[in-house]
Amino acid sequence: MHSYRSHTCVDLNKTNVGSDVRLSGWVHRIRDHGGVLFVDLRDHYGITQVLCDPDSPVFSEMEKVRSEWCIRIDGNVKARDESLVNTKIPTGEIEVFVRDLEVLGASEELPLIVFGDQEYPEETRLKYRYLDLRREVMQQNMTLRSDVVASIRKRMWDLNFREYQTPIITASSPEGARDFLVPSRLHPGKFYALPQAPQQFKQLIMVSGFDKYFQIAPCFRDEDPRADRSPTDFYQLDVEMSFVTQQDVFDTISPVIAGVFEEFGSNRKVDDPAEWPQISYEDSAKWYGTDKPDLRNPIKMQDVSEHFRGSGFAIFANLLEQEGTEIRAIPAPAGGSRKFCDRMNAFAQKEGLPGMGYIFWRDNGDGMEAAGPLAKNIGPERTEALRAQLDLGTGDAAFFLGGKPKNFEKVAGKARDVIGDELNLTDHDRFAFAWIVDFPIYEKDEETGRIDFEHNPFSMPQGGMDALEADPLQVKGFQYDLACNGYELVSGAIRNHRPEIMFKAFEIAGYDEYEVKNRFGGMVNAFQYGAPPHGGCAAGIDRIVMLLADQQNIREVIMFPMNQRAEDLMMEAPSEPLPEQLMELNLRVIPQE
Repeated sequence: MHSYRSHTCVDLNKTNVGSDVRLSGWVHRIRDHGGVLFVDLRDHYGITQVLCDPDSPVFSEMEKVRSEWCIRIDGNVKARDESLVNTKIPTGEIEVFVRDLEVLGASEELPLIVFGDQEYPEETRLKYRYLDLRREVMQQNMTLRSDVVASIRKRMWDLNFREYQTPIITASSPEGARDFLVPSRLHPGKFYALPQAPQQFKQLIMVSGFDKYFQIAPCFRDEDPRADRSPTDFYQLDVEMSFVTQQDVFDTISPVIAGVFEEFGSNRKVDDPAEWPQISYEDSAKWYGTDKPDLRNPIKMQDVSEHFRGSGFAIFANLLEQEGTEIRAIPAPAGGSRKFCDRMNAFAQKEGLPGMGYIFWRDNGDGMEAAGPLAKNIGPERTEALRAQLDLGTGDAAFFLGGKPKNFEKVAGKARDVIGDELNLTDHDRFAFAWIVDFPIYEKDEETGRIDFEHNPFSMPQGGMDALEADPLQVKGFQYDLACNGYELVSGAIRNHRPEIMFKAFEIAGYDEYEVKNRFGGMVNAFQYGAPPHGGCAAGIDRIVMLLADQQNIREVIMFPMNQRAEDLMMEAPSEPLPEQLMELNLRVIPQE
C-alpha cells in the first residue's frame, strides 16, 4: 500500500465496503458521541467520515487529535445505516473504522477556524493565508481560477494562436501607471522596471512576423488598490494579431470570453457574442454614467435639458444658461413612491450632492397625476412631455441631475445601479456584455487649456493623419473595452504602427519627436522597418474569475494577494534591505521626516 493513501477523501462509496484503505488529510471536524469519535477527514478533493471507538487499537491516540492536524489513518470501509446516509457529500454512504493512526503534522491553536463560515478580519486571513486557503470556498475559488486559465489556453490554441513569453525585467513601460523599479547591480544608478504589461513586446512580436500571439501574462503596476484591482500585480490574457481590423479582434476574442463564462458561469445566462452591443464611449457615459455599464439593468438615462430650459425650476433653468451643461433623467419604473424618492435623494446627499430632483406619477382616483417639487415648479405641460419622453406611467418615477456631465455622471451612474437593484430591475442571473468603442484620444485641461492624451496614446486615430489635422478634441481612436456587469474585462486597440502618424499624435499633446524616440525608442525604431497593421487586447484573468466566483473582492480569487496597503502580511513584504544589499546596488535610503 502507498505510504500515505490508497484513495482520496472523495473516492470511497458503497462498492468499497469491506475494503482496507489508507487515507491522509486534515481533521476537519471532531464529534464525540458518548465515547465514539467521529472525525471528518478532509483533503483537497472532499471529506470522508472516519470513526474510532474503544475497540480500535488507536482510540487513545485519536482522542488527542485536534482540528487541522494532518493525519494518516488505516481502516476498514463500512456502510452507514440507511438513516445516517449523508446525501450532501459523495462519500455519504460509507464511513471508515480506524485501526491505525499516524500524526503527520500536529497543529497549534488556530488563529482562524477552517470549518464553517465564520467571518474574520481580512488582515487575519491574509497573515494566515495558508489556513484561509484550506476553507472550502477558497479551495473552490482557486480551483476555478486554474480551470479558467486552462480553458482560455485551450481556446486560444484552438484558434491557431501560439503562446510566447515576454521579459519580466525590462525598461519602463508607457502604460501610464507607476512602475516597480528594480536597481541594477551591474549598472550603478540605473534601473530596470517590472512590465506594467507586455504592450511593447507584443507589438514587436508582430513586427517580427509572428501573426498571432497570446500569453497568460503577469503585469506589475504600483497602483492604489480597489475591490476589483490588485495594488501590485495581476494576470491578463494578452492577445495581439497582425493584419486585423477592430471587428476582427471582436470576432476573435468574444467567443473565447463567452465560452469561458458559459463553461464556468453556473448556468447564468450568457448573451450570444454576435448580439453584444457596440456602444460609443460618449453614449455610454450619457446613458449609463460610466464606460463600463452594467447592462443587466435596463435603465437608460436621457438628456432632458429642453424640458427645463426657461422653466419655473430656477436651479436647472439657470444652470442651463452656462456653456456645456445639461440635465439628465434617470427613469425609475415602479419607483413611484415618496418614500423611495426620499431614499434616493438621501443617497445623492451621501455622494456629496445637494440632492436629486424627482417626479413620481400616482393615481389620484380620477387618473394619473405628477407629484414632487419639480412637477409643481415646471408645470403640467412640461411634466407630461417629460413623462412621454421617458415612457413612464402610474407608479413610476424619474430622478434628475444637472451640470457639466463630467461633474455628475459618476454619481448618476451609481444612482442608476442603486435604483436597478432596489427596484429588482437588475437580472442577477445573467452576464451582460458590451463593447465600448470610439474612445476620444485627447482631452483639454480646463484650467491650462493644454491638450493631452485622455486614453491610450498608441491607438490608431480613426481617419489616420487626416483626422489629426482637424480639431483634436474630436479625434476618436480605434480603442475599445469589453464591459461585463459593471466591470471592465477587456481593453485593447488597433495600434498606431505608422511612425509619421505617431509623431504627429504626440506632437499635438506637446511631445516632440526627440522625446518620443527617447521614451519609446525600441518600438518606434522597429516601426521604421515594415511594421504590419496590428491590434489586440488584454483580458483581466483575476476579474473574470471574480465574476464567475460571484465575489465582490478580487483578493478572494488570488492565491496570495497583498492587502489594501500593498503589504504581504504573511511574508512581511515590503521589508527593509540589508546594508550589504544596498552597498552592492550602490543605493542609500534617505529616512523620511
